[in-house]
Amino acid sequence: MADQKRKVLITGASGLIGGLCIKHLGDEYEFSGLSRRKVEGIPHLEASIEDAEKIKPAFEGIDTVIHLGAWNTDVFDWKGTMAVTIQGTLNVYEAAREAGVRRVLQASSGCTQLGLQYDDSLPYGKLAQAPEDEKPTEWDMVTLDDPVRPDSPYAIGKLFGENLGRLYADLHGISTMVIRLGGVLVSDRPDVWTIYPGYLSHRDCMNMVRACIEAPDDNMFDVFNAISNNKWRWRTTDHGKTIGWEAQDSADSYPWPVEV
Repeated sequence: MADQKRKVLITGASGLIGGLCIKHLGDEYEFSGLSRRKVEGIPHLEASIEDAEKIKPAFEGIDTVIHLGAWNTDVFDWKGTMAVTIQGTLNVYEAAREAGVRRVLQASSGCTQLGLQYDDSLPYGKLAQAPEDEKPTEWDMVTLDDPVRPDSPYAIGKLFGENLGRLYADLHGISTMVIRLGGVLVSDRPDVWTIYPGYLSHRDCMNMVRACIEAPDDNMFDVFNAISNNKWRWRTTDHGKTIGWEAQDSADSYPWPVEV
């Protein structure tokens, strides 16, 4: 008898990355969805993660949660961040704990360190914004061990989720794999100049999601930068190799201006 597919719930399933998971990984996992907008083709609960009680049925029988739900309408909106990204993430972890979920993939963001781009004494802002002939040619790579430097309320909300995952791993044995996502675009091309350092292709993104789902059971908490192999990348991605992930794509395949 063939092994049954792992049951994976996607919060924020109606968003871009949720859709990519369903499209590219749907043959590998038994997906269900939780989001404010209906998603066709998979079992789905239409609800906001703000509603702690209403979302609980979505977690029944689930092995792994891909937590994508967050407030991203305005990254500088504290009210939305507090209600959805912060309280909503707590609601997700509580529902996961009560349902006996084994692992949560926490979709964090590179913006937890993008505040470094605000500092004119550092090269990172120029790597994103300066014309090509004015970009630095050398810079220190920022590692996962370096202090975080959030760039927005949205980033603060993501850091809350990271730390909440650490706590729930310690107190409740829920494995948390944090993915600090780079810039994933609908076009799958770096069609915004400032995205070139942090561009993340659809393929590299999905490979990281798969690697985190399949990471060893005894990995109770870990953090990974998911960024494609871009010339102007300034955050390290080497830690992904510990779970078998390595970037396959690069923003440099699309010289500026990108033809669309």
